[in-house]
Amino acid sequence: MRAVALYGTLGSLLLSALVAAPAGSADQQTAEARGVAAAAQRAAAAPITFSRCPQVESLPGSVQCGTIEVPLDYAQPTGRQIKLTVSRVKARGKRAQRQGALVFNPGGPGASSMYFPMVAQLAGWKRIAAAYDLVGYAPRGVARSAPLSCQDPADFTKAPTESPSHPSESYKKERIAQAQAYAQGCARNAGEALPYYTSINNARDLDVLRAALGEKKLTFMGASYGTYFGAVYATLFPTHIRRMVFDSVVDPDPQQIWYRNNLDQSLAFESRWRDFRTWVAKHDAVYHLGVTADEVLESYEKVRAKLTREPAGGLVGPAQLQAAILKAGYYDDYWSSRATALSEYLKGDPKPLIEQAAPKPETARDDENGNAVYTAVLCNDAAWPKDFETWDRDNSKLATVAPFETWDNAWMNLPCAFWTTPQQTPMEVGAKEGELPSTLILAAERDAATPYHGALELQRRLPGSVLVTEKDAGTHGIAGGANACINGYVEDYLLNGRTPVRRASCAPHPEPNPVSLDERAAGRPGHVMPTL
Repeated sequence: MRAVALYGTLGSLLLSALVAAPAGSADQQTAEARGVAAAAQRAAAAPITFSRCPQVESLPGSVQCGTIEVPLDYAQPTGRQIKLTVSRVKARGKRAQRQGALVFNPGGPGASSMYFPMVAQLAGWKRIAAAYDLVGYAPRGVARSAPLSCQDPADFTKAPTESPSHPSESYKKERIAQAQAYAQGCARNAGEALPYYTSINNARDLDVLRAALGEKKLTFMGASYGTYFGAVYATLFPTHIRRMVFDSVVDPDPQQIWYRNNLDQSLAFESRWRDFRTWVAKHDAVYHLGVTADEVLESYEKVRAKLTREPAGGLVGPAQLQAAILKAGYYDDYWSSRATALSEYLKGDPKPLIEQAAPKPETARDDENGNAVYTAVLCNDAAWPKDFETWDRDNSKLATVAPFETWDNAWMNLPCAFWTTPQQTPMEVGAKEGELPSTLILAAERDAATPYHGALELQRRLPGSVLVTEKDAGTHGIAGGANACINGYVEDYLLNGRTPVRRASCAPHPEPNPVSLDERAAGRPGHVMPTL
């Protein structure tokens, strides 16, 4: 999720001109609640038929696929239906070990977890895979689940493009026009369906999926944005929950959803960007990019300047560079490869940078689809400033202290300023004391994509929840990763329902292993990215 802890450092930003439409009248909300119940009842009576996955899913024979139908509009449960694709690997243990289905969502919005059952093959998931059917799915709008598109994929991935940290007035006008066109494309392509891409509907769909899997209560693991609509689910369906893992938490405060969350995220990425540069400087003997974080920044700016004059391979300009380096802000598994690409480029070899940063035509359709769903959900979920003056004031101020991600993040979300459908008031997420079973919250202390305060806020709103913190680490999405301590807590919770009393912490996972191209050629191993 490109959204989410700002005001303690910067002071209060001027966040005005926010307007919102109510999520619906009491009668409409009651109708939607009845619609969810009716859809879930139908799904329970006609469970998913799993069989060999279509070739387009590129999944191994061990994984089976099926579909479920959900109402486009839950207030009209017998009206238009859309199909969601689902994947599954059956629990591999003896009957006495089995605990039902574990459903996973990786976030986004706009991401699919159809791949998730493949983790059954990994040693670290062996005991969980013995106990649970591992279930993935593509949420509404994603991939083959009634796919949404707002723009021609070739235009969406057009390269090279610019990425000014402090954009000119003329550049701002260009991006405003692009945002307007994108919002219009969403409205044109989605038509009457556009208002129904929301977090609340994602939560309702999840309850229908629960019923279609034959589960009376849901066991769910959500990462990033998956924590937000998982929290919405917990608010709407507290009696339907068995166990829930919230991994890398979006701040669910309605005042944060979504404009303020994105400002918070941009500030947090500045610190994470320095973490990466500090690590590169520590390994200057490998990368030769500088012995301090500031010297590494100078090297990076040299690369940006050269790419502005002459894009690498005709495709990698400043925006493609920034997007590639941003991944190092999400996951430190990218640190070695990104540092190597910068180093080799300055030595005259652009190939690693081109391989890592150039748009790939074969993924253009999926990339545009993911962005379309992301945009539709965030724009529908909550109010956004309608006047660009507010965006300009807030992001210009923020960019003085956090230039790395601020304006690129703003441009990504700017279509919400020109959204054509009513924007909802975000749900007041939360539960009463004793209403929920114990839930498990995971957070890395230096996560930039979902800053740590979001986990504290969610724990405050979900009584009985337990927070496990990876100290002094910043990788986004930590369950099933490189930290055995974190994985131990997750496994004990999913298998035995056990949690610490209220909070616990784990030491950080090991830093990435630096490796140069020369070392790779010599056969020396580098850092291997853990797979969830």
